[in-house]
Amino acid sequence: MSTLLGEIRRMDPNLPVSNIMTMNQFLEYSLAGAKGTATLVGIFGLVALALAMVGVYGVMFFSVSQRTREFGIRMALGARRGEILKMVLSQGMKLTLIGVIAGLAIAFGVTRALSGLLFDVNTLDPFVFTCVSVALGAIGALACYVPARWATRVDPMDALRYE
Repeated sequence: MSTLLGEIRRMDPNLPVSNIMTMNQFLEYSLAGAKGTATLVGIFGLVALALAMVGVYGVMFFSVSQRTREFGIRMALGARRGEILKMVLSQGMKLTLIGVIAGLAIAFGVTRALSGLLFDVNTLDPFVFTCVSVALGAIGALACYVPARWATRVDPMDALRYE
């Protein structure tokens, strides 16, 4: 840098020179705002993902706790634990699927507004939408699995005495 500054001063001593930087430093400086915005959006996305997982878990756990007597009766009449698990998981995954489809519809609508924040990225990238949908489905399945396992551990006699 000092060599460059010396050469500029030799050519024209009256030329005001400030803030000399390499091209890499300039690119880093010019993209700092976009990187900060992207980081903030990513953090908000992770918080939204955590809230969605807690929400699905809460709804499923509440549903299972309200149906304790039903599960006890089903098990007393011969339903196996696997059938109860499958029933609760399928109900939870229906909710998750509805949420993913609604989220995809909203995301398709919002991509035009966010296209100004993206550099060299297709706003309707099928790979990204597929990966996010699969990840949300997996997280929804995990959030449904814990209450479903709890439903399979209901003792029929305790459930029948419940309330």
